[in-house]
Formats: sequence, structure tokens, C-alpha cells
Amino acid sequence: MGGSRGHVTSGLAFLALGSWHLFNHIKLHLLHPNSYTCPPWFPTSKIRYIELLLIMLFSSIFISTEIFIGHERHRPLDADGSISTNRLNNLEHSAITISFFVYAAFAILLDKAAPKAQHGWTQFLGALAFAQQLLLFHFHSADHMGVEGHYHLLFQCVIIVSLATTLMGIGMPKSFMISFLRSLSIFFQGVWLIVTGYMLWTPALIPRGCFLHLEQGQKVVRCSSHEMLHRAKSLVNLLFSWLLVAIAVFGVTFYLVLAKLYGKNVEHLRLEKEEVKEETDHVELQEKSKLLGESKIFSMEICTN
Repeated sequence: MGGSRGHVTSGLAFLALGSWHLFNHIKLHLLHPNSYTCPPWFPTSKIRYIELLLIMLFSSIFISTEIFIGHERHRPLDADGSISTNRLNNLEHSAITISFFVYAAFAILLDKAAPKAQHGWTQFLGALAFAQQLLLFHFHSADHMGVEGHYHLLFQCVIIVSLATTLMGIGMPKSFMISFLRSLSIFFQGVWLIVTGYMLWTPALIPRGCFLHLEQGQKVVRCSSHEMLHRAKSLVNLLFSWLLVAIAVFGVTFYLVLAKLYGKNVEHLRLEKEEVKEETDHVELQEKSKLLGESKIFSMEICTN
């Protein structure tokens, strides 16, 4: 996850996952508003576990890249067996990714075993992955005081929403808004990682008075004075607030678009059900009338006799 490429790649993965969940949760709720229950993941008709398998595949590639590939020495440890200081970031990023791999792997196992608490256990593992992500970003070995640290600080706010809504989903699986907010927060994670990847490692986008500096084999943003650092952090705050509003608008607009699209189908199904019910009621009424007529005839025959 270090550097521009790592942030952007991870961001695209979270963006895709958030979009997938956002679309499916909205669609499921629109089609079944009364019986909606939040699924932790969404199977597909052709490949049931495609979502979980892709998470595992991406996690495996990412861990391999962070620890082995893309480094001069394709090993995570020094010659004496100790962890090098400039490899701490890579190991922290890998630890985060491992937790998501474990979530996806056990989600498949839980689905196959189908225990009664399958939903709760899967959500718990998802919450554990977000908790791991929050923990390691909060105590990140990277710079906490600089511009990159401020990007990570704001990123933690989004992770907290993902963690909280996942935990709430265990006790309230029928709440659509919890699922909606969790999906949107995962989407926001992706957007913020992509923005961070470009804003921190593109010289033209670095705030005035700040510059890229090579430290421990990695490029970091440094500012020429405390005033320039304060200005740079303020710009990051503005960027985050603008994106927050933009993503909220996107989420509501996306819901309205899908409501218009699938709302017609829901209305059509409702009308069909009403027509079937009316036909059933009409048939039942005819049968009752027939039985009533027969009983009257039978009564008249008895009286005549």
C-alpha cells in the first residue's frame, strides 16, 4: 500500500467492492423491502463465490508484492533474521491484507458448513478485518506528523464507519441503512486511497511550500516551515470535506436512480399480486355463492317434504 501505485491499486479494490455492495444492497432492498436481510457478501449465478475469491486473489497478489516482489532483496528479513526498518510499512500493509484474506476464506467455509450463526460469524470476521486496518493505520510506522500522516488520520475516520456499521449489522441484519452506510464507507475508502496516492506522489499536486524527500528508501512529503505544513493539512481537510459531500450526494442519487429503475418492476409485481388476489377472491366468492344456493335449495326440499 506504500507509494502511489500501492495506494491507487488498493483504492481501486475497495472502490469496486463498495460499488458492488452498494448496488446489490439497494437492489435487494427495492425488490424485497419487507423481507430484506443484509447478506455479508453477494453470490452470483455462474460463480457463487466470485466476490470472495477475488478478495483472496487480490490479497495474495498484494501480500506477495509487499513482501517479496518489487524489492531489491526478495525477502522480508535482513541477513541476521531481523525486520528491517524500511520494511515495517510493507509488513503492516500485509497484516491488514491477511485479515481480509481470512475473512473471505472463512466466509466460504461458513457458507458451506451453513451453521445457524453463519451471518453473525461472517460479519464478525469482516469487523475484525476493519479493526485490524484501523489499528495498524493508527499506529502506522510511517510519519504521523506530516501530510501523509494527516491523510491517514482522515482515512481512519472512514474506517471507523466501516467497522461500526459492520458490528451493528450483526445485531440488526434487517436494517437497510446500516448496509447502505457500510457500502458507501467502503466506497469512500477506495476513493480516499486513490486520491492519497495521486496527491502525495505527484509533484504538481503537492501543496506550495512542500516537496518530496527521500527517507529510508521511500519518498515522503516534507514542508519548508510549520506554516506551510499547517496550510497543507488545511487543504487536505478541505479536500476530505468536499469528497464527503460529493460521495453522500452520489450515494443518494445512485439510490434514486435504482429506485426509478427497479421501482417499476416492484410496482409491476405488486399489481400482478393484486390482480391474482382479486381473481382468487372472485373465485372464492363464486364458490361461496354456489354453496349458499345449494344449501337454500336443500333447505327448501326438506321443507317441502
